[in-house]
Amino acid sequence: MLKKKNIAASKASLVLFLCQMISALDVPLDSKLLEELLQPPTITQQSPKDYIVDPRENIVIQCEAKGKPPPSFSWTRNGTHFDIDKDALVTMKPNSGTLVVNIMNGGRAEAYEGVYQCTARNERGAAISNNIVIRPSRSPLWTKEKLEPNHVREGDSLVLHCRPPVGLPPPIIFWMDNAFQKLPQSERVSQGLNGDLYFSNVQPEDSREDYICYARFNHTQTIQQKQPISVKVFSMDSLNDTIAANLSDTDIYGAKSVTERQPVLLTPTGSTSTKVELRGNVLLLECIAAGLPTPVIRWIKEGGELPANRTFFENFKKTLKIIDVSEADSGNYKCIARNTLGSVHHVISVTVKAAPYWITAPRNLVLSPGEDGTLICRANGNPKPNINWLANGVPIAIAPEDPSRKVDGDTIIFSHVQERSSAVYQCNASNEYGYLLANAFVNVLAEPPRILTPANKLYQVIADSPALLDCAYFGSPKPEIEWFKGVKGSILRGSEYIFHYNGTLEIPVAQKDSSGTYTCVARNELGKIQNEVQLEVKDPTMIIKQPEYKVIQRYGQVSFECIIKHDSTLLPTVTWLKDNDELPDDERFLVGKDNLTIMNVTDKDDGTYTCIVNTTLDSVSASAVLTVVAAPPTPAIIYARPNPPFDLELTGQLERSIELSWIPGDENNSPITNFVIEYEDGLHEPGVWHYQTEVPGTQTTVQLKLSPYVNYSFRVIAVNEIGRSQPSEASEQYLTKPASPDENPSNVQGIGSEPDNLVITWESLTGFQSNGPGLQYKVSWRQKDVDDEWTSVIVANVSKYIVSGTPTFVPYEIKVQALNDLGYAPEPSEVIGHSGEDLPMVAPGNVQVHVINSTLAKVHWDPVPLKSVRGHLQGYKVYYWKVQSLSRRSRRHVEKKILTFRGNKTFGMLPGLEPYSSYKLNVRVVNGKGEGPASPDKVFKTPEGVPSSPSFLKITNPTLDSLTLEWGSPTHPNGVLTSYILKFQPINNTHELGPLVEIRIPANESSLILKNLNYSTRYKFYFNAQTSVGSGNQITEEAVTIMDEVQPLYPRIRNVTTAAAETYANISWEYEGPEHTIFYVEYGVAGSKEDWKKEIVNGSRSFFVLKGLTPGTAYKVRVGAEGLSDFRSSEDVFETGPAMASRQVDIATQGWFIGLMCAVALLILILLIVCFIRRNKGGKYPVKEKEDAHADPEIQPMKEDDGTFGEYSDAEDHKPLKKGSRTPSDRTVKKEDSDDSLVDYGEGVNGQFNEDGSFIGQYSGKKEKEPAEGNESSEAPSPVNAMNSFV
Repeated sequence: MLKKKNIAASKASLVLFLCQMISALDVPLDSKLLEELLQPPTITQQSPKDYIVDPRENIVIQCEAKGKPPPSFSWTRNGTHFDIDKDALVTMKPNSGTLVVNIMNGGRAEAYEGVYQCTARNERGAAISNNIVIRPSRSPLWTKEKLEPNHVREGDSLVLHCRPPVGLPPPIIFWMDNAFQKLPQSERVSQGLNGDLYFSNVQPEDSREDYICYARFNHTQTIQQKQPISVKVFSMDSLNDTIAANLSDTDIYGAKSVTERQPVLLTPTGSTSTKVELRGNVLLLECIAAGLPTPVIRWIKEGGELPANRTFFENFKKTLKIIDVSEADSGNYKCIARNTLGSVHHVISVTVKAAPYWITAPRNLVLSPGEDGTLICRANGNPKPNINWLANGVPIAIAPEDPSRKVDGDTIIFSHVQERSSAVYQCNASNEYGYLLANAFVNVLAEPPRILTPANKLYQVIADSPALLDCAYFGSPKPEIEWFKGVKGSILRGSEYIFHYNGTLEIPVAQKDSSGTYTCVARNELGKIQNEVQLEVKDPTMIIKQPEYKVIQRYGQVSFECIIKHDSTLLPTVTWLKDNDELPDDERFLVGKDNLTIMNVTDKDDGTYTCIVNTTLDSVSASAVLTVVAAPPTPAIIYARPNPPFDLELTGQLERSIELSWIPGDENNSPITNFVIEYEDGLHEPGVWHYQTEVPGTQTTVQLKLSPYVNYSFRVIAVNEIGRSQPSEASEQYLTKPASPDENPSNVQGIGSEPDNLVITWESLTGFQSNGPGLQYKVSWRQKDVDDEWTSVIVANVSKYIVSGTPTFVPYEIKVQALNDLGYAPEPSEVIGHSGEDLPMVAPGNVQVHVINSTLAKVHWDPVPLKSVRGHLQGYKVYYWKVQSLSRRSRRHVEKKILTFRGNKTFGMLPGLEPYSSYKLNVRVVNGKGEGPASPDKVFKTPEGVPSSPSFLKITNPTLDSLTLEWGSPTHPNGVLTSYILKFQPINNTHELGPLVEIRIPANESSLILKNLNYSTRYKFYFNAQTSVGSGNQITEEAVTIMDEVQPLYPRIRNVTTAAAETYANISWEYEGPEHTIFYVEYGVAGSKEDWKKEIVNGSRSFFVLKGLTPGTAYKVRVGAEGLSDFRSSEDVFETGPAMASRQVDIATQGWFIGLMCAVALLILILLIVCFIRRNKGGKYPVKEKEDAHADPEIQPMKEDDGTFGEYSDAEDHKPLKKGSRTPSDRTVKKEDSDDSLVDYGEGVNGQFNEDGSFIGQYSGKKEKEPAEGNESSEAPSPVNAMNSFV
């Protein structure tokens, strides 16, 4: 074979041997050639390994093969010969191995179950198919069973079992009703992977008689139906009504309708389970939980992250789906089911195994007699598969011996093969999860040369461009190729030609004298053949007169020229474009042979016009701009960019330098400042121009440095103050001789992508830098600080090489050297890289926390050993989170925070902590692969801090000498509140501040009445809270005492209060105005846009009971009066209590108690009417006298010693009027706030009134409780509220 460069004979032999060992002979895909060559059988089509057939249709078992001569076919069934001639129902297709079993003519598919294998054989060998397992599909009916109705209590969980019949393949399960409508599914109701229907909690609407499980068998297109399942849901309310109807008045059964429950896993059971999945399959993990409220499922992978782009959540996040799993997906997956009452979790340990998969499958080998070759069969799997070789379908251990063959594990080595060595070899890689079977033939051919390129093929190229002349060939042994020019010309040699391995001759820069006849000769030891091709080199197409820039007056005429020169044998076509688009369809545009004329020019014609000339071999274009103006331009000196230089000439050609000269173009009234020289490499980057150098504007010659193996063209651009000229015409081309590379690849790096590899990368040399053909790289590496030899490999023109089987994270010395057909580049410098990182093995130890103050802590840890990092130490991560607030003792959603400390740092500061809280933290080391294991959680607590400002400060009920202050506790107490500090001072008309008064208030108070103030005076208040650490931020407010007492405006409704139970609420209010008023109560769900619901109050009562409310719901309410301009009170908001089960007897429903309460209410109502009448008549009584003296009684403080209202105790018996329970800000009533709570009598947590509105607290017979302690504050009700509480 012709060689482009002079390479030592020994090196050429080694390269040739390596090529034979790797690929041997390449057989071109020429149909005529393939028909003539002998070839062992090759299986081209076969049925799948696991072949499930429809028992109602004929069974077709495919086996197609090709070979020369055409192969014959035989079959085995269950390991023994299958004689198809003895079975009238079995036939084999002509010229094929495909079997057809005629089931439709009386055959039974079950009779043909088994394992089938096809063998295709000819004189060159035998190929075998996979083991094809034939099984008929099955779709059995459901067994008859008696299904009892499912009676289930509302809120309980339920599982409806499907248990479909075992089919082949397994059926698809779905649930429908009698109307063939799919049953709706949600987070609460969903179907599991096993087909069962799971209810996390049942609701009344789940009651139905037609829960039907369907099994669809796709293979036979049949659907089987299970008997309908009945579900009846009963609620505790209906059960209570039933029981109460059958019991006496004293045997009352009270049960809460629905009981909330923590989550419990319905599937899987227990706390842990295992799962094995195969590599490449879809991993499906499922968790379904019961609970009320319906639990929400969350998935995590312990010690890692769920794989991105491969993870999906299905069935309302109850199913975790990971596609295309690999061994890296093994690990523990945790599902967490959570609702408001708690959580439960389950850990699934996933192990990913792998059926065998190919690393290197054996490939067909075509050899010449006496040549060497190898068959390689490499597969991987988990567990690692066993490799077994067969020859012509027979285990190689018992196959006929072949002296040229040697088996070495996964490789068969052939030496000095002969034609009798032709055979088909099978590689079987198997483990417990499957097998792979591959056929690869060794075909030993002795063939004289053949040339496949058609004779006298004509090639046409443009001058100065590359020409490629084909000589496709085949022969065995591989022929040598030689090229000649002309009939009696000498053999072609030299650097002006490139000889490709496929026989193609390349002329990099074809000239006119390159035209002619070229002869390709192919010869081997069996013969010689030649073929002639023709090359025609055409003149390039040129535009010798280009269109020029035009400025034309509106409505004038303009013409662009485009005169071309072309090869006489080529037919050019000229196309004009405007702004890179077709010309407008306008008769004003006239296209001539060598010009474009535009008549009656308008402003729309402004733009760029391009002339494009195309031939079958090349294309050229030129453009010019048309500017349309309104009037002739004012005569003036025109400064423009210079015209391009011309007449470029190359002289003094040397291997590494050349001289370029040129003639400058017109300066256009602006002197040329410099010339820019650019070059084009027509060999590697044709059409791309690169900057070479620049010279002053007074210089017209330059000596240019050149690089080897570059086909240079040069052009010059002139520059003045206006801008750059158009480039000059390109100079003639100059091809420099090739040489060995001058430089090596840059940016060499070694970074492992896996724990057991080293990825060596570099920036490849450009074609310009290659200095010659055949650019390759020598990649060398060795482990650093180990007495080891360099390992080297030569790779093609790529930019990466992967070294496998390295230890984890060890340093390597690396170097990459360039080489081409002429030799090596200089010795490269060495760089240090590292093999792949793995996750750190050890957690930081001795973690200590030092709390600096209430918001800052310092954490220390011992560094981990560097060997355990197994990678580049990037730093440490501290995970910390708040467990609970020590002041409120309430847990909340854990929000972990992460701080990263770079480098080998062993301490860090944790800012932004919340005072008086309990925290946990752990520390993890981080490398380039990820995070290591976490250290044990460390618990620490922050001390108290100063509180935030009180949440609000309101000043109400101004009188002549008093103001009422109400406030809310701080949002962030940051500790235990010790007291509140109130400071206030008067402000006069000139805004001067008076003396400052300070009052300390106990922490459990939420209101204060300031007395003895000056009338008609503005006061400024400063209010803040305190802990043992100090005072928090203060809030300020201003208020004014009134100038004189005024009677309230009539009528008015105020002080609307509510006391709510589960399904009803008692509404009370104060009314001032005319008597005999008809009241009504309006209510609705808070935040809803629905219309208000209206209830009329019977009589002139000042309370009303709203019934039929929904438990745990916020409502808005207001009270109005009819007949008096329809005025209403302000809105109030309350919330009904959550539904709870209770079996205590409700005393409020006993008849004797209801009668007693009605009598008391009637007496108090009469008392109130008498009071109002006496007051309107001006009569005096003790309470009235106190009102005259102290203004509005509602602002009188409650005495701290006995709980009575200031100045309102009974002088005779000193029995205090018991406190009524006012609704606090959250609209609920706490048991410890008042003795009057109905909790002691078995009602809901915030029930204080019976359904008829009667108050029962003071008649319970219970002892008076101790005063409330801690931070709870009680609000002193007004006397009117206290009396209303009895009504």
